[in-house]
Amino acid sequence: MVRIDRVVTRGGDGGETSLGDGTRVRKDALRVETYGTVDEANAILGLLRLHTDGEADAMLARIQNDLFDIGADLCVPGEAGERLRLTDTPIQRLEMEVEAMNEDLPRLTSFVLPGGSPAAAHAHHARTVVRRAERLAVALAAQEEINAAVIRYLNRLSDHLFVLSRKLNDNAANDVLWVPGGGMRADP
Repeated sequence: MVRIDRVVTRGGDGGETSLGDGTRVRKDALRVETYGTVDEANAILGLLRLHTDGEADAMLARIQNDLFDIGADLCVPGEAGERLRLTDTPIQRLEMEVEAMNEDLPRLTSFVLPGGSPAAAHAHHARTVVRRAERLAVALAAQEEINAAVIRYLNRLSDHLFVLSRKLNDNAANDVLWVPGGGMRADP
């Protein structure tokens, strides 16, 4: 059970924060930046959920919990005994969901631009933040050991959000497709 007695601690006023094992680090440390970006993606998913219902909303609720688990995993360096660590189970769930969503979508004939519906636009926004979190996790893994499942999960999640954006665009009927050189045309 989680119990939070105080929100205002003043412990970070000097530019440092505590990791899950109690170690004090600068707030701009790569580990903090990584789990902070995972938290940012989670917040965007909260906005996306304002525009979803049914199975899409249920998937996003599970993903939000997964992202919180990833934050907990990342905030504790090393083995840390009985600490929460992401497993491959949620990664496999994402893969199955992507496959199921993609089954009824038309094949892609162009790159898809972010947009279409508000829900799809939020899904694309979340996708780009998840990609940034993934890049940060890769950079962190180059400096110190992290759970490799975190990187795999973030990679699958960006794919998931892309396919979900197409589902949320009326099964891709309202996808905004890239027109190469389309921004350079001087159509009257």
